[in-house]
Amino acid sequence: MNETPRVVIGMDPHKRSVTIEVMTSDESIVSKGRFGTDRAGHDAMLRQVKAWPDRVWAIEGCQGIGRHVANRLLADGEKVVDVPPKLSARARVFATGQGRKTDATDAHSVALVGTRMSGLRPVVNDEQLAVLRILVDRRRSLGDEHTRKMSQVHHLLLELIPGGAKKDLSAAQAKALLATVRPRDIAGKTRRRVAAELIADLERIYLRKKAANKELTELVATTGTSLLGLEGIGPSGAARLLVEVGDITRFPDSNHFGSWTGTAPIDASSGENVRHRLSRGGNRQINRVLHIMAVVQLRHATEGRAYYDRTKARGKTSNESMRLLKRRLSDIVYRTMVNDAARHMATGPGGQRGNVSDSSAAGSQPQHQLFGQATPGPASQHSKPALPKVS
Repeated sequence: MNETPRVVIGMDPHKRSVTIEVMTSDESIVSKGRFGTDRAGHDAMLRQVKAWPDRVWAIEGCQGIGRHVANRLLADGEKVVDVPPKLSARARVFATGQGRKTDATDAHSVALVGTRMSGLRPVVNDEQLAVLRILVDRRRSLGDEHTRKMSQVHHLLLELIPGGAKKDLSAAQAKALLATVRPRDIAGKTRRRVAAELIADLERIYLRKKAANKELTELVATTGTSLLGLEGIGPSGAARLLVEVGDITRFPDSNHFGSWTGTAPIDASSGENVRHRLSRGGNRQINRVLHIMAVVQLRHATEGRAYYDRTKARGKTSNESMRLLKRRLSDIVYRTMVNDAARHMATGPGGQRGNVSDSSAAGSQPQHQLFGQATPGPASQHSKPALPKVS
């Protein structure tokens, strides 16, 4: 009896539709199609691929636009791996000779990456991480809303008070400052009324942020992570690290983790001129967490501050010293999460969440890279080292 081949189903997801391409391990295309994301379209897609029971879904952007369909497939018991958009973009250029985008070419490039690349991140149905992601995204949106409204308050106060207000202004301070203003013209009265409304919104946002921080702190504590013990890592930063990193053992070492976080410098040397420049790649949300961590450490007498001062004393500029500090903090975060994972595997039931295998999605074909080095994704083809002992 002939067995059905193992296939990778590359998917280009959108809000209302998805385009798929079914590819075997020898990169033969055996099926393709476009389906709606409603229930009828989802069921029709599953019926089309049921002829290949040994299948893996490779979906572009499972942490973004592809999250909704990835969650539905996981609920159906399907296997899903996440394909970073940068990898599929590279595959599209190498496969077609140009970068022209269509849904069909995108699905083809995603299927190529899923078939060829090892180390793609498996998407797991972890309810604890799902809840963390929802809450940390909500906390981030509250912070963005607070910043936007405070900027509007500053603009209005500048028109109401000569010189405006100080930079670091709280809602209570803005309210007290606004109470001293008594404009007589209609435009001034309107500015004051709108500013008062914005300040009332800021007070409500502050209460929501306080409640969100408390809920995040309690939930992060239940994960057993040690990230909250690091100077400059709060509940939002720890939660963001947990949901974005997932399984820390997918990074073979701190260098791969530094490349993924965008803190590893890029060699920009030419001839006798040896220099490095700032990486604009990597996970920008995690890079932001590390930047906040660095800023907090610089404000206090910490080891980070001492390291920054030593680099300045060696002749480095402020920007270069900040980049070096963020790289050092990236290593510290990596070691902390690795130690947490080792502790979890030693004492926790079931071991580390997620898949630590470095096989590709297709699994049956020889492992090889798609082209060059996968950057910034940590798609290493070397076996993962054993986790170090917890210090």
